[in-house]
Amino acid sequence: MPNIRGSRKTVTDQTPWVRAVLSADRPLHIAAVLFDFDGTLTRPGAIDFLAIKKQIGCPPQQPILEYIATLPFGPDRQKAEAILEQMEMAAAAESTPQQGAENLLHALRDQNIKLGILTRNARNAVLRALENFKTIDAAFFDAFITRDDPVPPKPKGDGVVLAAQQLRTDPHHMIMVGDFVFDILAGRDAGAWTAWLDNGGAKTATPPEYADTRADFTLTRIGDLAAVVRLGRPLANGKLPNDLLQTYLDSFVAPAPEILVRPGVGEDAAVVQTPPQDHLILKSDPITFATDAIADYTILVNANDIAACGGRPRWMLTTLLMPPASTPAVILRLMHDLQQRCAQEAITLCGGHTEITDAVTRPVITGMLVGTANTSNLIRKQNMAPGDTILVTKGIAVEGTAIMAREFPQRLQRLGLSPAEIKAAQALLADLSIRPEARLASASPHVTAMHDVTEGGLATALTELSIAGNHHLEIDLAQIPILPLCRKICALLAIDPLGLIGSGSLLIACRSAHSHTLIDSITKSGITVTSIGTVGTPGTGIHARQNGHLAPWPQFDTDEITRLF
Repeated sequence: MPNIRGSRKTVTDQTPWVRAVLSADRPLHIAAVLFDFDGTLTRPGAIDFLAIKKQIGCPPQQPILEYIATLPFGPDRQKAEAILEQMEMAAAAESTPQQGAENLLHALRDQNIKLGILTRNARNAVLRALENFKTIDAAFFDAFITRDDPVPPKPKGDGVVLAAQQLRTDPHHMIMVGDFVFDILAGRDAGAWTAWLDNGGAKTATPPEYADTRADFTLTRIGDLAAVVRLGRPLANGKLPNDLLQTYLDSFVAPAPEILVRPGVGEDAAVVQTPPQDHLILKSDPITFATDAIADYTILVNANDIAACGGRPRWMLTTLLMPPASTPAVILRLMHDLQQRCAQEAITLCGGHTEITDAVTRPVITGMLVGTANTSNLIRKQNMAPGDTILVTKGIAVEGTAIMAREFPQRLQRLGLSPAEIKAAQALLADLSIRPEARLASASPHVTAMHDVTEGGLATALTELSIAGNHHLEIDLAQIPILPLCRKICALLAIDPLGLIGSGSLLIACRSAHSHTLIDSITKSGITVTSIGTVGTPGTGIHARQNGHLAPWPQFDTDEITRLF
């Protein structure tokens, strides 16, 4: 195998590719993918290049095409070209698509990524090999360049540049994928990103002078390319997807020992040990799409995560980013609302930063909140155990229901929602705090975990809880409480409530023998609470059931509410 130094990975480990992106001298942005053909998109039939070289008189160390180019036009050259084409056509007829290649090509096309082929093969041989594909033909590609085209063949980069012109993109926004060193050299020469396909360690002869050529990425299977390309594609609005976040966090250097709760999926706040008994709980969260009552959302969303750790919110810093043309009156009112809301929650607003910038088109507030908790009240998700009961307070998507009613009242009224229903949904803003139930739960020695339902809704929150607590969760879909107003509004706007932002609901894991006592305590305080499942075996993932039967657990790449903005 050529000594092309790139990144290797297993099916689940993207860390080497992330490191490659972070160490690059330019940002990764992929608009098009250019593929080699034989050995990359296909598994070619048997072809003996040494036998071909012997027949045409090519020295063993010289590439065949470069040798033929040295022959004068005439019978010898025509004979050499005919022998090569005959061998190529025979190999093309016996070729098969690379495992996963067709699925990959369709997945890239679905993302509006432009696709091209750049090969040293003859066009007829490539067309013959494409006949062995089920759903792919030459018309599937936006650029199709073979040795029959008037450009120097790889390893020169002219073919890559020509493909970029046909794909109407900059070579810097392309990735050249191939299984031979010439593919990498051509891509690098043109300024494209490069991906080396090692085909699971299959050996390929490489000219010695190219033995140390570097590729930006190394792929074990062609399907791995999807994960690499994803790193260079724009993300949808919303939180960074959990798998990408986890990949980055996996590369974190271990933080200081006094940090008890470290960065991780499902961990919404950091906990720092401060002697002798209290711990600091650190939380930061932005409000990006709730323009109405944004101050309330900022304080409540951050305070909820402190409370979910068993802590008391204490000190707040805020950064206000305001769009151009914002007036002093608007900004001062917003600052006043923040101060007033902090006072209501017994939080001290310590300071922050305010700025008018064209980087935003509507107000954005980032809150940084510090809380405290003593050892006896601190709740850590790692304490979950098989058999624990999983509870959820109120109904799901309280926050999403309030936001939709506040941001789209006229739309909802046109769809048939009454003014009284809209007003009632808007009033759910008052129910976003989970501090009352969190205070009751953290006082119980039998509570093992708490998690605030936020962006991505209950579906995402339970997945995060499973990851942070390292246990499967057994969930009964029929038991999940959905507020009637939430269900009605979601139906009108074609929104799935399980994926809708849900501050106001608290997930609680409690020892099963004591769950009824906790349920009674929370219910007596005027807050509804529902048992929706149990903690399962160690591991991660959700095992869902609907009316006793196994059911798929929904996943949402972005919060459902982002589809409305």
